[in-house]
Amino acid sequence: MELLKLGAITKKIIWGGERLAREYGKGVSGEKIAESWELTSRADGVNTIVGGTFDGMLLSDYLAQNKNAVCKDWDGERFPLLIKLIDAEADLSIQVHPDDEYAALHTTDLGKTEMWYIVDAAPDARIIYGLKKKYKAEEVRAAIANGTLEELMNYVPVKKGETYFIPSGMVHAICKGILIAEIQQNSNITYRVYDYNRVGADGKLRELHVDDALAVIDKIEDPSAVRAEADEATNMIAKCGYFTVYHFENKAFSMEAKEESFIHLLCLDGKAKISYNGGQMPIQKGESVFVPAGFGSIFVDDGADLVVSTL
Repeated sequence: MELLKLGAITKKIIWGGERLAREYGKGVSGEKIAESWELTSRADGVNTIVGGTFDGMLLSDYLAQNKNAVCKDWDGERFPLLIKLIDAEADLSIQVHPDDEYAALHTTDLGKTEMWYIVDAAPDARIIYGLKKKYKAEEVRAAIANGTLEELMNYVPVKKGETYFIPSGMVHAICKGILIAEIQQNSNITYRVYDYNRVGADGKLRELHVDDALAVIDKIEDPSAVRAEADEATNMIAKCGYFTVYHFENKAFSMEAKEESFIHLLCLDGKAKISYNGGQMPIQKGESVFVPAGFGSIFVDDGADLVVSTL
């Protein structure tokens, strides 16, 4: 087994900016990139391995040959996580994601629970984080029709270094001026509730999914019931049934990739060395590394700002 450095998949969406190209080396200089998919193995985006024995191989092909690299019980059908960098130059649509049950009945994808780590934020940056209170579906539908939905939203100011957990069923939106690392279930199902009457590249209003959205909004009564609290002692910033996420800023640490899960390292700033039995691999701003399950212990020296994810 080897550590795998991954090449990102970039996505252009109308609200994206130039920071991912300018500061993180994604795409082409000056290109407007909304999302950089740092860990992905799905039909609409698969990482390519960069360097080493598997240089140029698609991550999906590697995992097909090495199923235990995900976890010892992985069935090989669907990779469990999708990890992104997101640059919101403009407001994203107000949206919601289904849970696994609803997604299985109505789509070919998984449900989507996610978390956000705020990499950077403008002084006046904010997000939509749920509704102000519990509303009836008819009230939300009327607000959409009347163009007053924003009045029902819970706006929260955000700053660099904060973490937000977004379970399926929670209405949310990233607003302008925010750079985010997002760790989520491997799903691309988004139900747009409201999109500020914006038009897409085709000149038409972007599609809304009001009926589906109203069917899944706030099915989870208490979001705290589906996740654990952050743990400063271990640098854990999020934990739920789908992922566990750590944040290490200019701090040396060691971890063990056991059979139960791979480890993914995403470098947000700086640079460091990943040492292991038999070698070293450098990692720097904008790079990500996949450590196969069962690989054993790694040691990362200080100097980098890293988001580290496991199952």
